[in-house]
Amino acid sequence: MEGEIEKKAAAMAEEEAGKKVAADGDVSLKELSKKLNDFAKERDWEQYHSPRNLLLAMIAEVGELSELFMWKGEVRKGLADWDEAEKEHLGEELSDVLLYLIRLSDICGVDLGDAATRKIVKNAVKYPAPSKEGA
Repeated sequence: MEGEIEKKAAAMAEEEAGKKVAADGDVSLKELSKKLNDFAKERDWEQYHSPRNLLLAMIAEVGELSELFMWKGEVRKGLADWDEAEKEHLGEELSDVLLYLIRLSDICGVDLGDAATRKIVKNAVKYPAPSKEGA
């Protein structure tokens, strides 16, 4: 089974490498949303993607993410004390959380990019930057 997973992952990676990606490597939320939708459709998983199920799955992934930081004390910015395998695992768990969040927002009919942008504006009003005297 593990060999099969590795083969599929390699095939997917090759397919993605052949696709045009923005010069700086950024991927949009809409692109990820489409990939997630296609992924679920291809496997007939849409029937399981209710808001509740997606939320609970995301919470489970947040738990897995939390485990990576457990018992490490304060972790420095940039993770200088972490080895590459730990950083790769962190990237995987962060991705799991992000992907479930995107899928949940889609199923709920929320434009996540728009909602996040509006929230940043609201926060700027609610928590204004301190004024700079003499500037």
